[in-house]
Amino acid sequence: MADLVAAIDQGTTSTRCILFDRAGTSVSSHQIEHDQIMPRAGWVEHDPLQIWQRTETVVQQSMAAGGVTASDIAAVGITNQRETTVVWNRRTGEPYHNAVVWQDTRTAQLVGDLDRAGTGDLIRQRAGIPPATYFAGGKLAWLLQNVEGLRAAAEAGDALFGTIDTWLLWNLTGGTDGGHHLTDVTNASRTMLMNLAELRWDDQLLELFDIPRAMLPVIVPSSHAEKFGTTRTAFGGEVVIGGVLGDQHAAMVGQVCLDEGDAKNTYGTGNFLLMNTGTEIVHSTHGLLSTVCYQFGDEPARYALEGSIAVTGSAIQWLRDQLGIVSSAAEADRLAQSVPDTGGLYFVPAFSGLFAPYWRPDARGALVGLTRFVNRAHIARAAIEAAAFQSRDVIDAIVADTGRELTELRVDGGGSRDDMMMQFQADILGIPVVRPAIIETTALGAAYAAGLATGVWPDRAALGSHWREGRRWEPQMPVEEADRRVRLWRKAVTKSLDWVDEDVTALS
Repeated sequence: MADLVAAIDQGTTSTRCILFDRAGTSVSSHQIEHDQIMPRAGWVEHDPLQIWQRTETVVQQSMAAGGVTASDIAAVGITNQRETTVVWNRRTGEPYHNAVVWQDTRTAQLVGDLDRAGTGDLIRQRAGIPPATYFAGGKLAWLLQNVEGLRAAAEAGDALFGTIDTWLLWNLTGGTDGGHHLTDVTNASRTMLMNLAELRWDDQLLELFDIPRAMLPVIVPSSHAEKFGTTRTAFGGEVVIGGVLGDQHAAMVGQVCLDEGDAKNTYGTGNFLLMNTGTEIVHSTHGLLSTVCYQFGDEPARYALEGSIAVTGSAIQWLRDQLGIVSSAAEADRLAQSVPDTGGLYFVPAFSGLFAPYWRPDARGALVGLTRFVNRAHIARAAIEAAAFQSRDVIDAIVADTGRELTELRVDGGGSRDDMMMQFQADILGIPVVRPAIIETTALGAAYAAGLATGVWPDRAALGSHWREGRRWEPQMPVEEADRRVRLWRKAVTKSLDWVDEDVTALS
């Protein structure tokens, strides 16, 4: 009997494949970065064909590293950067345009017009999320308006839309030769087009965005042995695709945050903090998103409140790639540890506006509190601390929405390897921060979803038995000092607001 589960983890900056055994332990893996295309300020794109080609490569390389064939793999799970939007021709497989990435802000006027027209509340009520540049529906509407010939192709049934999970599924299951055009409920919930309660495309929302239904994928549960199909390429044989989850939902499953009240925070390109709200949809009044947490088989969907933070880890990439003041994340961490604090500096990394809980597309990045004393070590430390401050803002909103205080926070993702950041996070939150032994929980969650569907793991209890604490940080900073720093952080946030207006929009 096949003992391994493959997880394809297609993220904002790279694609990887990890093979997990029945104990949830990584057997082999391979990872490749892809290009970040920025044609103008505020625009972020990826090449869908490059992503697909690198997906094939990481699958093949991870299998080769483990000495594995398709017959050794019981199931495949897929997890993906969520709102990133692809449109392609069903007959040729060629994209009509580069993928428009979740960070992209080109739809600011489009979504702003929706809110000003009074339709924002309809979107919030039906889809659980506000009109924002973040989500896929606005990106698709922009492509239909601006890519020559796309609308006619969509109305003729030749153009297909999908987030990255859909693009990969279609290619894995045959592409132009019968590829399955599907998405799961978690990814569909990030489009502004799905009715959150009914888990279906909403006619009124489609009309609002003027999107032809024929180009949309079929929505299915996150974990199912029969819905997704089998691989016809990349793996060298047929393997059942058993699960698909957007990356942050996959991290919830990988952290075994499967019960109401469970919460985790993923530190990656951005930060994404989710709390499981069970089968109840909690509509936020404090700037959070209502989203599907997961749906296993024919069970009712579980929901979550989410605080999405656009820029955390990518702020370190900015220090490396745009400013050139560090050569790597490791150097940024060393610099940050070389100083006891930021020297009074606060860094608000609002490169794509501010996401939760502010939702201010007019904000732009700001370094506040600069003096001649400040050096690059202070800037590096301020960039790292910004992730913790933004996470505190989100947790305060979760407590306000639910009336439920968190007793600890589970963390994962690449940024959770930074011990200094995790200690500062515990200090700013005033609660323990807990990192699991396996921090690659996004890929693990995709594997769990696929393995549950195909019998590799019998039930959710089996998943819980694999979770192990790796390290715990207890708060050490006096409460008064933590509160002072949070107060100054929020003062710094006010300095980033109201930057984009009519005479600077073209430059932002």
